[in-house]
Amino acid sequence: MASRTLASATVRAVKGRKILATRAALTLTPSAVNKIKDLLKDKNEYIGLKVGVRQRGCNGLSYTLEYTKEKSKLDEEVVQDGVHLFIDRKAQLSLLGTEMDYVEDKLSSEFIFNNPNIKGTCGCGESFSV
Repeated sequence: MASRTLASATVRAVKGRKILATRAALTLTPSAVNKIKDLLKDKNEYIGLKVGVRQRGCNGLSYTLEYTKEKSKLDEEVVQDGVHLFIDRKAQLSLLGTEMDYVEDKLSSEFIFNNPNIKGTCGCGESFSV
């Protein structure tokens, strides 16, 4: 499976928000959908983006985003508004009930995971613990 690292992402703990039962493990905002479509528009060899977790940072874990050419057997597939997002097996439990957003301002542009499962984040928002 050939994949290329796309980006890391910011994580925000969402306090006081209950996990809502939905069919998808992860929901995408319209802004995230549009950015994913934009990232994939000239990359016909890829079928979507893959979200994973890795050991990193002062709080333990961080999310990764990669282009992917295939769905692995244990990946969870999220299809929303024509985009395909695949969740790596190791990231599935930590993403339940999460909203993925894309935010641009004058200084930065990034995907943000609004996650109700997170117990703590580091000061920069790149790593988290569940």
